[in-house]
Amino acid sequence: MTPSRRHFAIAACALAVSAAVSAPAHAADAPYPAKPITMVVPYPPGGSNDVFARQVAKELGDLLKQPIVVDNRPGASGNTGTAMAAKAAPDGYTLVAVSSSMTTNAAVQTKLPFDPVKSFAPVAMFAKGPFVVAVNNDFPAKTPADLLRVVKAEPGKYNYATSGTGSVNHFATELLRSMVPGFDITHVPYKGQGPAVTDVIGNQVQLMISSGPSILPMVRNGKLRAIGITSLAPSPIAPDLTPMATVVPGYEFDLWWGLLAPAGTPPAIVSQLNQAVNQVLAKPEIKANFLREGAIATPVTPAQFAATIEQDVKRWQALAKARNIVAD
Repeated sequence: MTPSRRHFAIAACALAVSAAVSAPAHAADAPYPAKPITMVVPYPPGGSNDVFARQVAKELGDLLKQPIVVDNRPGASGNTGTAMAAKAAPDGYTLVAVSSSMTTNAAVQTKLPFDPVKSFAPVAMFAKGPFVVAVNNDFPAKTPADLLRVVKAEPGKYNYATSGTGSVNHFATELLRSMVPGFDITHVPYKGQGPAVTDVIGNQVQLMISSGPSILPMVRNGKLRAIGITSLAPSPIAPDLTPMATVVPGYEFDLWWGLLAPAGTPPAIVSQLNQAVNQVLAKPEIKANFLREGAIATPVTPAQFAATIEQDVKRWQALAKARNIVAD
């Protein structure tokens, strides 16, 4: 081989090696997102988690110019899908839409397949909403003050329903009981929200404290009576309802919904997603849709959302210990 041909061959080989090395770097540097994103919903279709996730996913996909695929993975009170997302690659392409039930689960289940604080990078809160205190139509109370008077007058006579031991509505009711001496009412846990609401309507149990999306439709069609709300001040989700805090100072219980990424997701991606979600939440139609579902769009920073999760875990662990709330 002549010197000129040898020089040409070496140069060609170097160019090929350079291209091979630089190609993955260019791919890695592609702007996020470069492909569809999966948003895991750890509950069946139709519930509040699913409704809020799908509304955000559609608008978020339009903003990011990539499809957001909603993947329902129900099971184990939301733990199955949440655990799956926790183990996903921390690259921003797998997210999970959760609610504050994740924090009450953590308070009563000691062997969760994930850590609600350490396993995730909080991205954005979707919404918050107070619970509604509802009773059977035959129950002799129409206001928060009536409720306390009636229950305290006949300790142990009345029952309250929840969607299960350790559920968010169980914690909401036990928090109230812990703040009202003599509020003696018996817990009746059900396997899900549906049968619990059905039995309150049928007067097998008399009281249920539950989220607006779960209970307000039954109130509006006259099957249940709402007598109070768990926000400190009147709430836009039901402005005619009196806060329980008017007779139980400091009593407050909010349910929140939000978006998490696996721990280790780059902060730049978390920040980009947070800003995009908050843009979605600022849309008037999204605010109106959420309000109809019993929640208020709540844009926060990732750090603020992380603080909420950590505070809730500690708060509910303390209440579970004080009220002896343990998993079935």
